[in-house]
Amino acid sequence: MDTQNASEQARTPEIFPTLQADDAPALIDFLVGTVGFLRTAVYEDGGRVAHAQLDWPEGGAVMLGSYKPDGEWCVKPGTFGAYVVTDHVDELYARLSKAGVKIIREIGDQSYGSREFAIADPEGNKWAFGTYRGEPRPS
Repeated sequence: MDTQNASEQARTPEIFPTLQADDAPALIDFLVGTVGFLRTAVYEDGGRVAHAQLDWPEGGAVMLGSYKPDGEWCVKPGTFGAYVVTDHVDELYARLSKAGVKIIREIGDQSYGSREFAIADPEGNKWAFGTYRGEPRPS
């Protein structure tokens, strides 16, 4: 049995942020090929991405699909934002900077103990990457 207090245990992904894209295949290629997400599942329907799951190698995932303005689950492209935890923030920043990704907040140390930076993807969504893992859950 784990001797670590339950309030100090690592969180598991229980919420999947979702977004839609005008060019979902290109956004998937960017997030996988440039940023470093893992292409876990991509389902197409009539030339559109009906559903995609991209996992972050260090935990968590996002789901995305092609923009469908008349759908019951409509999220306008370019309006999404996410914070992604990584232990490799400096390496990721260097790699994305070298790749010419649009940096919207330069890397730096924050007053709350995180080291982080932020980018915009080709659709205009905002992604922050940092070391902050959130506060422990209360007992």
